[in-house]
Amino acid sequence: MRLVTYRSGANHLPGIEHGEYVLDLNATLTASGVVASAEFESVREFLEDLGDRLPVVSESVTTWLDTSTPTSVGTVADLHLGAPVQDPSKVLCVGLNYSDHVGETGRKFPSHPDVFAKFASSLIGPDDDIACSDVTENLDFEGELAIVIGKHCRRVSEDDALAHVAGLTVLNDITARDLQYRGTQWLAGKAVDGSTPVGPALVTLDEIGDPQSLDIGTRVNGEQMQHSNTKNMIFPIARIVSYISQFLALIPGDIIATGTPEGIGAKRQPPVWLRPGDVVEVEVEKVGLLRSTVR
Repeated sequence: MRLVTYRSGANHLPGIEHGEYVLDLNATLTASGVVASAEFESVREFLEDLGDRLPVVSESVTTWLDTSTPTSVGTVADLHLGAPVQDPSKVLCVGLNYSDHVGETGRKFPSHPDVFAKFASSLIGPDDDIACSDVTENLDFEGELAIVIGKHCRRVSEDDALAHVAGLTVLNDITARDLQYRGTQWLAGKAVDGSTPVGPALVTLDEIGDPQSLDIGTRVNGEQMQHSNTKNMIFPIARIVSYISQFLALIPGDIIATGTPEGIGAKRQPPVWLRPGDVVEVEVEKVGLLRSTVR
């Protein structure tokens, strides 16, 4: 399944991306027999209730869609999509997780995942503009694959970690470099309101296969800036989830960005900073294309 959140008036509603269309999540779950009468108000609420049996739910929905002609709420192109999960309890990020990126920074290889946090207020969707160029002169891009947790986990083993993952999405860890390096803490540069595009969909693992064999890339105004593969992660997804769960309880809807590859603007000569009007695209194989405009 490809779970999305779309805007309807003043509300954000959960949906399923089906080809070029978006279906109402609740209507689809009910029609496919997953539940008698679904009334989920968000993707996070859906994961809280059904995340522990997501593979079965996904199979049931897929089987029903293969033999049905459901009514859509609109096309992906016409609807305004928000971040797939609007209100996660945690937005966590792993820094320095691609070997080539560690090389370009000149830092030592980490012995453990280097974890930092953002706030949910930084999240925006694929149809929202990056509206933080007024607070920084050094606005940078970081294309990343992000994990979304589907089942509660605490002190989970690496072998069992993927069973607690609902799926994957695309995230751009937009960073105000001047704010990031004003002090010893990264918070100011990493958690600016409206600075973290996510989406367009949360794609369940059954549609992806091996998450450690996905091409990932970032383009700015059509020019390739980053290109790598998730096989180049220093710490794979299972290790990241297991490691974080040793000291934090992870709950459905939590987002974990897995790091960015080589090619960030700050390390280019001369540096490449984002300006109003720039279009940034982050694409992850099998997961999706996240396109954002800076204003």
